[in-house]
Amino acid sequence: MPPFYITTPIYYVNDAPHVGHAYATVNADAIARWHRLRGDEVFFLTGTDEHGAKVAETAHEHGLSPSQWADQTARRFRDTWQRLNISNDDFIRTTEDRHRRTVQQFLGQIHDNGYIELGTYRGLYCVACEDYYTPEQLHDGNCPVHSRPAIEMEEENYFFRLSAFEERLLSWYAEVPDAVQPPARRNEALAFIKGGLRDISITRTSLRWGVPVPWDDRHVFYVWYDALVNYLTAIGYGSDDPAWTKWWSAVHHVIGKEIVRFHCVWWPAMCMAAGIDPPRHIFAHGWLLVGGEKLSKTLIRQVGEERGTPLSLTEVAPAALVEQFGVDPLRYHLLRDTPFGSDGEFSYESMVSRFNADLANNLGNLVSRVARVVESKCGGIGPPPSPDSPLATAAAESVSAAQAAWERFAPHEALEATWRLIGAANAELEATEPWKAEPGPAVNAVLGSALEALRIIALLVSPAMPASAQEIWRRIGLGGSPEDQRVPADAAWGSYPGGLHVETGPALFPRRRE
Repeated sequence: MPPFYITTPIYYVNDAPHVGHAYATVNADAIARWHRLRGDEVFFLTGTDEHGAKVAETAHEHGLSPSQWADQTARRFRDTWQRLNISNDDFIRTTEDRHRRTVQQFLGQIHDNGYIELGTYRGLYCVACEDYYTPEQLHDGNCPVHSRPAIEMEEENYFFRLSAFEERLLSWYAEVPDAVQPPARRNEALAFIKGGLRDISITRTSLRWGVPVPWDDRHVFYVWYDALVNYLTAIGYGSDDPAWTKWWSAVHHVIGKEIVRFHCVWWPAMCMAAGIDPPRHIFAHGWLLVGGEKLSKTLIRQVGEERGTPLSLTEVAPAALVEQFGVDPLRYHLLRDTPFGSDGEFSYESMVSRFNADLANNLGNLVSRVARVVESKCGGIGPPPSPDSPLATAAAESVSAAQAAWERFAPHEALEATWRLIGAANAELEATEPWKAEPGPAVNAVLGSALEALRIIALLVSPAMPASAQEIWRRIGLGGSPEDQRVPADAAWGSYPGGLHVETGPALFPRRRE
């Protein structure tokens, strides 16, 4: 079983989780589930980023200590991921003792290797980003991401000698051309490196809410250098267990495009400085947009007010969307509607449209129609499939295309391939009209093949919609779970045994009002 280690960004605890957070996490979860289905040994990590000025500021605004606020908000993220059926193997919090020890050991190693030095930093700083900007990067003095004024800061800091790694980073990008994807993000990181790297501040003396610097207790580590190390903490870096190297060699970071610089320039350089390999693979997804701008709690409220229909964060929170659509339909929309790697517009209307077209009209209708006709023509007992059914070729093509798409982190394409099989099965039923024919071998061949198509469809949709896949599996009479199967072997045509009771039931996806 080859290892497959996948991580999400760890999310700031300055506010509750929203659908933008769910977008990254559901995509990572579906990819992890696919690799389990493939038979890989998977480790899936998510968590919360709990240090820094932004968290301390938000806690103060709510009359709580940073620790109290972090506890409260981290719990909301845990609860949300549980509700969305996220299958993470670990949930890391950067305030945990295990993480503090790893940060101190990892950055201590960089210090011992001579790549951290004391100095004074002065620059323009965005508290919301926890990042410094040059005047040229600002928009009329405001942060380009959060549109809030940058403040000028000056303090004694320790600096990481990023400039020492310019050539090594360029060599790494040349030697491992697929390390950063998609290509636009790779080119962005390369352009940043080729523009010349400056040493960067990695500690603060102006606040205490952070991991203490072990060689100078006047300082705490700047939140980004604390947060990035979480990927090593979870797999046991610095412990006596050598297994961490197995996982690290198979790591895949899923990040948002706004943090490319941190993950695709700073982080590999830090790994080099500590004497370990850079991450194996970094995939930067695009943004969910509202009104053409990145989804955020501030923007949701602002756009809603401008449209005259005020929105609150809770109205696009995952929990609220689950109440309206269900867990699997929300997961499906987040995976299917926007190519992973590109920006996509988020709207309630597009969710309704996708729900009705793909889930109610196509998949849900196929499941209901097959079950009803099996009941009326075969006494509710599913016949075996025909080995020469035209659906056999469609299934093989869909399995092959879906497998290739999941491997390259393209869930939307994998689901498109799966829906082609759904479309083919519906078309075959329309062409043969078994509900009009007399019971017999011809009808049995059509219905058995439709049941076999549903078996394969359940396998292919299980990473995206695990509960729905399980229900389809159960309704066509199969025991166990589609997640117990292995692809591609168990997705080969002809495994539906026949002789099983096929159950009719309520619509899997009742249509929604437009």
